[in-house]
Amino acid sequence: MKKSEFQLHDKVLKGMEDSYKKMVEYKKYKKTPIVSSIDGKIVHLDPFLAEPEIKYQKTEKE
Repeated sequence: MKKSEFQLHDKVLKGMEDSYKKMVEYKKYKKTPIVSSIDGKIVHLDPFLAEPEIKYQKTEKE
């Protein structure tokens, strides 16, 4: 990948991390479950038990 592709990839991952954090905070504020799909089944997760932040693995630059 080119340098610009790595930069874009890193920005997308940062955006996903920020979105996840905001979603968990919002769900805690509203006291509503996080709805997700795990192994093809819809599940309702308690936002108070969810990790407050998530880190996505960044691609190694070659």
